[in-house]
Amino acid sequence: MRRIVVTRHGAPQDMESVEAPRPTPGPGEALIGVHAIGLNFPDLLVISGKYQTIPPLPFSPGKDVAGVVLALGPGVTRLKVGDRVMAQVENGGYAEEVVAPEIHCFKTPPGLSMAKAAAMGLIYSTSWFGVVERARVQPGETVLVSGAAGGCGIAAIQIARALGARTIGVVSTQDKADFILAHGADHAILAQGDMKDALRAQVHAITDGRGADVFFDPVGGDLFDAGLRALAWAGRAVIVGFAGGGPNLIRSNYLLIKHISVHGLHASDYRDYRPHMLQEAMDRMLTLVSLGRLDPPVSEVHAFEDYAAALDAISSRRVKGKVVLLTDAGRSDAARSA
Repeated sequence: MRRIVVTRHGAPQDMESVEAPRPTPGPGEALIGVHAIGLNFPDLLVISGKYQTIPPLPFSPGKDVAGVVLALGPGVTRLKVGDRVMAQVENGGYAEEVVAPEIHCFKTPPGLSMAKAAAMGLIYSTSWFGVVERARVQPGETVLVSGAAGGCGIAAIQIARALGARTIGVVSTQDKADFILAHGADHAILAQGDMKDALRAQVHAITDGRGADVFFDPVGGDLFDAGLRALAWAGRAVIVGFAGGGPNLIRSNYLLIKHISVHGLHASDYRDYRPHMLQEAMDRMLTLVSLGRLDPPVSEVHAFEDYAAALDAISSRRVKGKVVLLTDAGRSDAARSA
């Protein structure tokens, strides 16, 4: 089977596709024949050696896969060979066969394509824990999302809407505004020029002067500062990442005056330290998929060997939604389902 391997930190073009032996599942693990691989912005950081956790060289990056269970290690009880699953791993997903702990594997509902299943990994769990666990969003509240056309952003929009909240997405271009409105956002705001006061003014216009109850921010930088100003009294901000700047210095007096709380989120900690919470979150989200209330948008699908071009789409910021790689098995499965 093939793996995409980082032998030295650098650009995606510096990785290599190599032949490797089939991995063997250990106790509590499943071997997955990978059909689809979800690509994430943190993959670029891992490949370049700039992420907070870096495995020793050589290694395969990749955190999200979807496929079919090929074999089981001792002690696995919830899965069986032939099950269609998605799985989350810290690294190693860029491969045609992947071993994952049973606790990090999730059966996919009928009708959910492998590409969409792979798109529901890290970004949807991140958005779920940000919106539901950290922000404690309530029906009828307003959720403001920066970088709303990206993977985490559109996932947060959809999750908030599915739970009865109103959503406002902040994007950089009109085509991205059209995209988020087509995928569940109630309102779109273009981030153009100095947004320090402009964002608050536009959010207040939408909310009759109240402001947003929740600010979900994967962008950081000046947009985080503007979003904090757009929060209502007792609003909650969730820091998800710094794709556009940051980290930020937060004025504590502003938090005091407006009774604002700010929460950090490193979503993969739930997988490592609270796996039962990840299981519950994925079960609830996959139920929402079955009900038609979540639909992960996949904007680009690339062949397994075209990984560099796929990652370039993410680094160039042109992606709307999710980028996915399909293996040969994934392309065959997609052809049969067409």
